[in-house]
Amino acid sequence: MRVVEVVRFGGPEVLVPGEAPDPVAGAGQVVVDVAVAGMTFVETQIRRGVDQWHAKPSLPYVPGGLVAGQVGSVGPGVDQAWLGRRVIAGIGETGGFAERAVAEAKELFPVPDGLGLPEAVALHSDGSTAQGLAENADIRAGGWVLVEAAAGGVGSLLVQLAHAADARVVGAARGERKLGLIRELGADLAVDYTETVWTKRVLEATGGAGPDVVFDGVGGQIGRAAFEVTARGGRFSVHGASSGEVTSIDPAEARSRDVDVLGIEQLFDFGPNVTRWADQMMSQAAAGLVRPVIGQTFPLERAADAHAEIENRTAIGKTLLLI
Repeated sequence: MRVVEVVRFGGPEVLVPGEAPDPVAGAGQVVVDVAVAGMTFVETQIRRGVDQWHAKPSLPYVPGGLVAGQVGSVGPGVDQAWLGRRVIAGIGETGGFAERAVAEAKELFPVPDGLGLPEAVALHSDGSTAQGLAENADIRAGGWVLVEAAAGGVGSLLVQLAHAADARVVGAARGERKLGLIRELGADLAVDYTETVWTKRVLEATGGAGPDVVFDGVGGQIGRAAFEVTARGGRFSVHGASSGEVTSIDPAEARSRDVDVLGIEQLFDFGPNVTRWADQMMSQAAAGLVRPVIGQTFPLERAADAHAEIENRTAIGKTLLLI
């Protein structure tokens, strides 16, 4: 079968098309004929060998931890009713950039009729993350919410969830193309955080008080600047570090400003709730309250281009491989 492998740690060019034996399902497992492979910013950092939250995979490895497709075969002890069903499958941290992938049957998520596989992947992965972040941060009607990287896969869904909760939303991103999308998704204000006055605009919009909730997916100087304008009594929720540096807030400083900091460690507790949150997101999508933004898709052999687009900050919404 066709695969794409990381042959050494480095830039997108280390993603190389290749061939591998077809996988065989063991006890409690299935083989998924992959139609869509998801990808995340974190996976680009694992490929570079610089991610601090995951162990380095052994080289060479096939990246990709989430796929969607049809169940092509089942192993011993697996209900035959899974055969031919459209599913999303979490397969761990590797193995997704391939025509077929092995998954544990207990990790399968049936895709509802009428929902496309690309949309299902976006709603399951980024959607469940966005739903969990929103639940933890307690978005309230009438409050102000600031979403960094608001045109990304998670950020675009956070904008919509906050809007659906009747909060007032500021979306921050880079470049007019992304700002246009943020406005289209329902944000009350879109700001470019490459401009030196961006936090001033946030304060002006919020009457000088600052946002009640901040979703920090960027970190670095942008995350720090966002913390400094968070309203007293507000919540500062960290979920990413696309700048390369996680926002670190001294607990004493947070207490002095009466800001509740939800650190990036919150993501480690999301696992048991992913299915519930994914169900919620798909129900909200069916009701027209949210929609996944799939900004770009690539064929399997162009996985390197897909990773490059994510790292270059030119991607909008979710980036997917179609196989």
